[in-house]
Amino acid sequence: MNEKIRILVVDDDESIRKYIAKLLTQAGYDVVTMSNGKEALKELRTGPEVSLAILDILMPEMDGLETLNEMRKLSSDLPILMLSALGQTNIIVKAMKAGATDYLVKPFEEEELELAITKSLEKRKLLTEISSLKKQLRVDELRGEFIYNSPKMQRVKDLVDQIAETDVSVLIEGESGTGKELVARALHYRSGLKDKPFVKVNCAALPHELLESELFGYERGAFTGAYKAKAGKFELANNGTIFLDEIGEMDMSIQSKLLQVLQEGTFSRLGGKQDVKVNVRVIAATNRDLRKAVEEGTFREDIYYRLNVVNVTIPPLCERKEDITYLFEYFLDAYNEKYGKSLVVDKEMLYPLLLSYPWPGNVRELKNQVKRLVILGDINDMAHYLKDGKARSLHEKQLRELKPEVLEIEADEDEIIPLKLAAKEASIKAERDMILKALRGTNWNKKRAAHLLQISYKALLYKIKECGIEK
Repeated sequence: MNEKIRILVVDDDESIRKYIAKLLTQAGYDVVTMSNGKEALKELRTGPEVSLAILDILMPEMDGLETLNEMRKLSSDLPILMLSALGQTNIIVKAMKAGATDYLVKPFEEEELELAITKSLEKRKLLTEISSLKKQLRVDELRGEFIYNSPKMQRVKDLVDQIAETDVSVLIEGESGTGKELVARALHYRSGLKDKPFVKVNCAALPHELLESELFGYERGAFTGAYKAKAGKFELANNGTIFLDEIGEMDMSIQSKLLQVLQEGTFSRLGGKQDVKVNVRVIAATNRDLRKAVEEGTFREDIYYRLNVVNVTIPPLCERKEDITYLFEYFLDAYNEKYGKSLVVDKEMLYPLLLSYPWPGNVRELKNQVKRLVILGDINDMAHYLKDGKARSLHEKQLRELKPEVLEIEADEDEIIPLKLAAKEASIKAERDMILKALRGTNWNKKRAAHLLQISYKALLYKIKECGIEK
């Protein structure tokens, strides 16, 4: 049944209108009929939404072409199917140029009408999906597009343009939320690899036991639950780019394996005996001071220099105030478009607050606050957020300026546990969290969850009981 699909039929011939209406009603469509163009236009303006219009070319007073042109002014994406008689080729050509989706020559068979309607509706659905994806891309992906108004970000963009076409490894440094992934995508999509894979791995999101298998894959039987082999992210990124986000959180044991990839372009899967060869451009990002990590022995010096062939440092938003209102206006326009809003703000009231707020979460925080603003439509809500946040930030700054001994907290020896036990507890928690995520994502369909987790159904039931998981 097509209960939500409403079709408008416009033809001055009553017998044709009734014939088409009968066929479409039997097919489950909601049908409304009109005898002339003026009535049809009024219906489009004031009536419920129409999914498709079927329009006769030859009608008295306002003919089909004129009606078509007026319909296009009301809706640029409404599918319009034209009906014509034999010998009206020139008029059909004009109609298609004016924006008709398709046409049918009378008399037509029932199957021809059904096929034409199906094609027209599918085309509209495709155009809607493309439009939606473009909006999503504009706000959430920004494939290689820089939105800035400051000299500091101009220098970042110039550097990206200079190195994008090379195959050198790049280390991107900057605080959380400054746009490190955006720079990584810009490097990829402005290079000769733009049509090849871009694979992102967040090194801070997984425990090191899981991160190793995520990066390098595993063979069947490599560990409990490995019932079939799985390719890792490096294999998936072959001939393209891999983006290692928050690489400063990577465990030293994995760094050794990463070094082999950087030096030789080879690695072995977990449980594997054969070397896997890949050709991958590596882009890494961190919000930590890796030089300090090298000095402290938590990050390998040889990997640091392998990755840091070219360094791109993104300044925090508070150090490029020219970008704050520029980005605000960009995100405001983008989210207004995405959510079908037309929110206008009082710049004289809001902009001084935007510029005085420290933006500890950088561009990500600004983007999320604009999204909230558009959805709620409450400028006072954002004003309170900025005022409260400024006061909170000032308090935190005062705390940071206190002498270290004032802030030092003594550790209770009873709270300290062996490292192996701490690692085991972290691993159990990560396993429980992943099982819960799989169950919730499949609406507690245990067989589907077991498939996603790549363990047997019985193993999942055992782990659910072991972890004390309840719906």
